[in-house]
Amino acid sequence: MSPSPLAHQVLCCRQLTDTRNLHKTWICIWSTVGSLLGHPQCLDYGPPFQPPSRLEFCSAYENFGCCDRERDNSIAAKYHEILDYLDPRGHKLCGTYIKDILCQECSPYAAHLYDAENPRTPLRNLPGLCFDYCSEFHFNCHSAISLLTSDKHIQDCCETNKTRFCNLLHLHDEDYCFPNVLRNTALNHKLGSVVEDRRGCLQLCLTEVANGLRNPVLMLHANDHTHRMFVAEQVGVIWVYLPDGSRLEEPFLDIKSIVLATPWIGDERGFLGMAFHPNYKNNGKFYIYYSYMDKKKVEKIRISELKVLASDANKADPHSERNLLELEEPAANHNGGQLLFGVDGYLYLFIGDGGKAGDPFGRFGNAQNKSVLLGKVLRIDVDGRSPDGKPYRIPPDNPFVSDPKARPEVYAYGVRNMWRCAVDRGDPVTKKGRGRIFCGDVGQNRFEEVDIIVKGGNYGWRAKEGFECYDTKLCHNSSLDDVLPIFAYGRKVGKSVTGGYVYRGCESPNLNGLYIFGDFMNGRLMALREDEKTNRWKKQDICIGSTKACAFPAMIRSYSKFIISFAEDEAGELYFMSTSYPSAYAPHGSLYKLVDPARRAPPGKCKYKPVTVKIKSKRIAFVPRAKTVLEFLNEPPPTKPPKRSSTLPGAAPTAAAKKSKKMASSKVKASTVKPALSNKKTPKTKAGGEHHRPKQKGARVPRTTPAPSLARRKSSQLTGAKKLLTEKAAQAKGTPGRRRKESR
Repeated sequence: MSPSPLAHQVLCCRQLTDTRNLHKTWICIWSTVGSLLGHPQCLDYGPPFQPPSRLEFCSAYENFGCCDRERDNSIAAKYHEILDYLDPRGHKLCGTYIKDILCQECSPYAAHLYDAENPRTPLRNLPGLCFDYCSEFHFNCHSAISLLTSDKHIQDCCETNKTRFCNLLHLHDEDYCFPNVLRNTALNHKLGSVVEDRRGCLQLCLTEVANGLRNPVLMLHANDHTHRMFVAEQVGVIWVYLPDGSRLEEPFLDIKSIVLATPWIGDERGFLGMAFHPNYKNNGKFYIYYSYMDKKKVEKIRISELKVLASDANKADPHSERNLLELEEPAANHNGGQLLFGVDGYLYLFIGDGGKAGDPFGRFGNAQNKSVLLGKVLRIDVDGRSPDGKPYRIPPDNPFVSDPKARPEVYAYGVRNMWRCAVDRGDPVTKKGRGRIFCGDVGQNRFEEVDIIVKGGNYGWRAKEGFECYDTKLCHNSSLDDVLPIFAYGRKVGKSVTGGYVYRGCESPNLNGLYIFGDFMNGRLMALREDEKTNRWKKQDICIGSTKACAFPAMIRSYSKFIISFAEDEAGELYFMSTSYPSAYAPHGSLYKLVDPARRAPPGKCKYKPVTVKIKSKRIAFVPRAKTVLEFLNEPPPTKPPKRSSTLPGAAPTAAAKKSKKMASSKVKASTVKPALSNKKTPKTKAGGEHHRPKQKGARVPRTTPAPSLARRKSSQLTGAKKLLTEKAAQAKGTPGRRRKESR
């Protein structure tokens, strides 16, 4: 039996005890409350959790629920206090009923039982009880009602009136009333696991963390226990976000006057990479990777070292720049851009193959030529200098230091354009997986791939693309010992991979070990989980914004389509950045945090105390723009406007009307989309794939064509208490403006 989507109506006068605001109030209401399909949620509006220690009293919920040991002890104390008022016969008749009713606070469905799924509605005094169970309780223990609740109305009206009492505790969703909720195998199957829909899509939720960013290409933490987040824009500006969500008015670094970036949609050049030194807390050093044009108008990429100002922990010293490496770029695309420090303390640099289509440089291409640095993963020691005068040292165990035909910086080769790589922190307990480097390598025109970087590895390009041959002659070379991807996907899935992270945070324990990544072009989020027995990785899609799963405070139901980058904060929680209009100067980028709505860590486990940093710049408070799921549910039902027609039925549109419609549809609008599993062909925007890129007069080919035109999303403010929609109305309202049909 599935819960009914119809609204239920309750007429009552009662004293409501609002535990959230710690006050009581008498109200008489006739309320029409939209029935959310009940989902696991606690009275503090968070997902349930596994108690860190055994529950002695409400033991039915010791494996998964909403109570820790402290709350369990509190409920037990209340139970014994009530029993003190009952005689031995009352103990025998009512003890089990009273215990069960009190322990519903610990149920994984506590919020549904107490009408607390929406924080704007008042809590019930007593949980929702199924009618038969309620009738039995009232018949045997009606005198105990006054001991379970201090609500004078319930005490006065319901001790002698079973029907009125049970109607008051009635839940419209019969599956979710107690004790039916315990017997429903559909509800309790895989309770606490990541929720999957019928297609096997993992149901996750988002919170909006930042907005108004110009193509945010990365977010980093300094690993200095301050829990600040440094967000870089493609134009060359880095902003500081504080643990309270505010942003500093003055940037950490602003080098947009040096960085080569344009407003062209999809231009790959700009500020592309950054990494903090492992000892940044003490030496204040960090490293950046950006495009620039030298005095001879030659386009290059530059990797530099800078330092933070001694006088301000939130400002870099732009005059401290020390150039480590410069490379000439033969084309405007495939610039790579990732910088990261491995667990070995060395700096890894991920350099694109130089651009154009098919790596046409030299006999075998740049990627297979170990004597050039393009199309490579490099590894250097930034804490020393080479005997030949280079401003860095070559690690003695680099794989090709003894090869006279190879550059000693090369750590791995045969890469095309690795866009976003990350180091695995390892399992929080066992440390399994620690130090692995995962990368997304953007394909040419057939396959996208995810790789794990190994020393001396050849990743196949341009001989191979994904698991398949690209250059047949090279591919059939028996000496080519390629490192195969852990996963590759074709154009039906996506067109431009954005590498992600292995989740190792604290707040969403279900996600531990899951590699989460995405596709830039179609906004698709995906996950890979390793099968340790076969060493193979299984892919699952991630779906965001389910009204049922994400009906929590601050959770949102949509995100900007073009997924630029992923990130993790100092605590290991996972984020991604995306934009609705992929131009380096368009302020339509946002930062989102991923949340598992099925399970969280026990309250208090993930708390941390950030080290205080002196703030000299003005703080700018975060103002969310995305509409939350609860705001969406609180919207009034849609009303259909009267149909108007300016032409007679069957009449063909005039030429002027056709022209006007064509012009309107061709405009590119900043927009957001509700992600869907779509196989629509979209213009390639981030890297590679020259076969479907537009040509622009007087300029090199940029990365993208315009984003699909979508209805502009309006920001929503809370406007006072509103009635919940019925489920049908919510579903009818639940999709933002449909995408305009796209063409190649």
